[in-house]
Amino acid sequence: MNIQVYCYDRCTTCKKALQWLDAHGVSYTKIDIKAQHPDAEALRAMRQKSGLPLRRFFNTSGMLYREMNLAQKLPGMSEDEMIALLATDGMLVKRPLLVTDKAVFPGFKEADWKSALGI
Repeated sequence: MNIQVYCYDRCTTCKKALQWLDAHGVSYTKIDIKAQHPDAEALRAMRQKSGLPLRRFFNTSGMLYREMNLAQKLPGMSEDEMIALLATDGMLVKRPLLVTDKAVFPGFKEADWKSALGI
């Protein structure tokens, strides 16, 4: 199974998730979400694969999210507008972002990751 994890080195949740993957012997490709953030096409595919609302892909606790006042702006935006916005800066994307052949999970929830990885 091809496993990618988009993360940010200074994010404590990302560190915890990578340690968890290592402890479970899971092989993965680590991608720096700030330097190599997903583009609009990849984000659209990830959202579809996840089955989650697009709002779940936003890093609501991030400084950029707050600076841009997105809590008030997102309800009035179309999905295309939200995807275009997410594609502009990896710091807007919820992390860590687990991407497998069959599933996508924004954020680290051990139970979800266990299920997705068959652990």
